[in-house]
Amino acid sequence: MRVKMVLPALTEATSPLFRPIKYSLFPPLGLATLAGYLDDDVDVTIEDEHVERIDLDDEPDLVVIQAYITSARRSYEIAELYRSRGVHVAIGGLHPTSLPDEAAQHADTVFLGPGEDTWPQFLADFAARRAAPRYRSTVRTLQGLPRVRRDLIKRHLYFVPNSIVVSRGCPHACDFCYKDAFFAGGRSFYTQTVDDALAEIERLPGRHLYFLDDHLFGNPRFARELFAGMVGMGRLWQAAGTVNSVLRPGLLEAAVESGLRSLFVGFETISAANLVEHGKRQNLDRDYGAAIRRMHDLGVMVNGSFVFGMDDDDPTVFERTVEWAVSQGIETATFHILTPYPSTGTFQRLEQQGRLLHRDWERYDTRHTVFRPARMTPEQLEDGYWRAYRDFYTWRNIGRGAATKDTWLGRARHVAYAAGWKKFERVWDAIIQAKRLTRARPAPEGVLSGLGRVRTSRLTENETATRRRGARGPAPVGAGPAERGGFEPPDPG
Repeated sequence: MRVKMVLPALTEATSPLFRPIKYSLFPPLGLATLAGYLDDDVDVTIEDEHVERIDLDDEPDLVVIQAYITSARRSYEIAELYRSRGVHVAIGGLHPTSLPDEAAQHADTVFLGPGEDTWPQFLADFAARRAAPRYRSTVRTLQGLPRVRRDLIKRHLYFVPNSIVVSRGCPHACDFCYKDAFFAGGRSFYTQTVDDALAEIERLPGRHLYFLDDHLFGNPRFARELFAGMVGMGRLWQAAGTVNSVLRPGLLEAAVESGLRSLFVGFETISAANLVEHGKRQNLDRDYGAAIRRMHDLGVMVNGSFVFGMDDDDPTVFERTVEWAVSQGIETATFHILTPYPSTGTFQRLEQQGRLLHRDWERYDTRHTVFRPARMTPEQLEDGYWRAYRDFYTWRNIGRGAATKDTWLGRARHVAYAAGWKKFERVWDAIIQAKRLTRARPAPEGVLSGLGRVRTSRLTENETATRRRGARGPAPVGAGPAERGGFEPPDPG
């Protein structure tokens, strides 16, 4: 049997605003995870349209498509092309889960939710020629998960080929997030066993890792045991966490000891009213400044995430947010326009209020305004979003942010990381086109390591084994949510 797995390009990945380095960061682990369930005699390929051209002239027996909201149109085009040739097409991901009836118009089988339980059942049904039109996930576990088919990933096309996911979902319930819709019908947070996660890490070559988990710190016991097991591996790694996890005593220190050097943190807004409105209660009454100081004191760089357009935001929010982020010494910032994804609480509320402007999913990309804001015009929101990016990454503000660091090394590291991410687009484009990302990796790894001054510990073989013996077993059930299995896509930010 010939199986073709496809990650269609997001609309923005083919637009004039496309940043090749952003979409060349990580390989599609969701599809590679599903490929692990296939028998050895199955001829399977994975094609990621963000980094390569899709071969549409082949003749597979089964096509599997992972769809984002802004890649829905492209996903449906590819699906219809293969269906016209009599090929069975299966589709899943966040968007098909939110709008399964829409997806069903373009595919033979639609998957709702993660695929650890439904994908094996579909494969058995497909082999018996009785594949169902719809599969809904209800059983949530990562125990017995097969190895991710990393041999199908074209490593040389990605900046961080060593991406990894050790959990699914997130323990929180922000109403602008897809999580509740995607994980409906079962647990919304679960983890691998610590031993399985460590075994996956040990199989990865090189030094640099990027955890794509929605919230790696979401289960503190699991996280502590994972970090303890990683000590001595000599890894440098990045991940996503929350303000309250950063402030939890001892947890960040354990992460740093195992190699954490950069953390994506969802501050989202500097307005308490906005946090309450969108259910971001884990950030309420938290000292953002103290969290940032803790990270910087431990040598961790901060990628702050901010969302504009919530109901307490007025036209001054952009300048106020940028000024606050720069004054705190945040190294990099990711800005978003509030986007009401289908099936989320935000979408339902704005729809009931008659504030949605359209349902052109290609523009639901966090870069366009698709609803009427409460305290500014749609044009002001969109203009302010772009202005925030321009202002934060001016050389002047990069310098001001760097000046908050206590040492020349810290200042140099700040400038190198911030400027490297936003100021050398043409250089990155040339490296990507020349397929030389592999040779460029030592540069960011050097910045992550503190230009050679921030080092991960390395233990002897016996010391490492001793640490591992204390890091075994599954995390406790019901600890909360984190993601990306089956059809859930990565989000580089």
